[in-house]
Amino acid sequence: MLHEKIAQYAAEIKQFAPQSQEDAEAFRLKFLVAKGVIRNLFEEFKSVSPEQKRTLGKDLNELKLAAELKYKAMQEQFAASQATQKVNTDDLTLPGEGFVIGSRHPLSLVRKEIVEIFKKLGFVVAEGPEIEDDWHNFTALNFPPEHPARDMQDTFFIKKQDGNDIALRTHTSSVQVRMMENGQPPFRAIMPGRVYRNEAISARAHCFFHQVEGLYVDENVSFADLKQTLYFFVQELFGDGTKVRFRPSYFPFTEPSAEMDISCTICKGKGCAMCKGSGWVEILGCGMVDPNVLENCGVDPGKYSGYAFGMGIERVTNLKYEIKDLRLFSENDVRFLRQFETELI
Repeated sequence: MLHEKIAQYAAEIKQFAPQSQEDAEAFRLKFLVAKGVIRNLFEEFKSVSPEQKRTLGKDLNELKLAAELKYKAMQEQFAASQATQKVNTDDLTLPGEGFVIGSRHPLSLVRKEIVEIFKKLGFVVAEGPEIEDDWHNFTALNFPPEHPARDMQDTFFIKKQDGNDIALRTHTSSVQVRMMENGQPPFRAIMPGRVYRNEAISARAHCFFHQVEGLYVDENVSFADLKQTLYFFVQELFGDGTKVRFRPSYFPFTEPSAEMDISCTICKGKGCAMCKGSGWVEILGCGMVDPNVLENCGVDPGKYSGYAFGMGIERVTNLKYEIKDLRLFSENDVRFLRQFETELI
């Protein structure tokens, strides 16, 4: 009796020809579910004689496998049919969907432009680590341990280490030290990079920002060389006619030292919040490299002299694009960044 049922259902499975997904589902419910035909046959199989189990067991397993393969083939058939129908219903004459073209960040744009300007003067790009020791960040640059000038830069310290503390660099001047320690004059390089200072965040300051510093060391380098280099840089970046002035200042690593101002590009010299009503904006500090710094770095100050300068890229970008709040650079507001989409990646 069980043998006849197996043969009957095997023929039915073989001849079954579904016309729709619903027919395939009906096949599954009849043969493959927990209370389906094949499960019932296995229940009957438990009561047959041991002599019949070997033959009937084989036939029953083949029946189950045939039902599973039949259902799988039906699923693949209808899935392929649906995919074909979907493709055929697409209107290929419709216009394609547009996509947004990216842009460079304004800080990256200005950094690249600064680098290109100084490359015209023979400067190469040098880089160094953002985590520095006290020697490269302070001491080699003429900051003795108790020097009050250390208070000018509120530092993020990472580790105390026997007088050579580890900290996030406060300026890229540390790259200048590494360059002079590991080479021989002449040096002519700029050092762009990110720096960190523990400052209150405002429209004019942030706890991290970007700098470009420069160093030129050779025989007979003078302050006149420094002034002409920076004058050329300003005219190239901000345009001909940009006014420049130098003011005496103090930095531990240069002597004499100066700060350089340009006429405010936002108010055109009339006075605004950016220039604090003066019509001038300070964009960089500069000066002749202090002989002590040269000596600390293994350069003979009796034979060589040099100049150094450093500027904040955010400040320069503020002026170039007339942006009044540098916090916009790090807030990732797409409304702000989309203004630079004309500058393709």
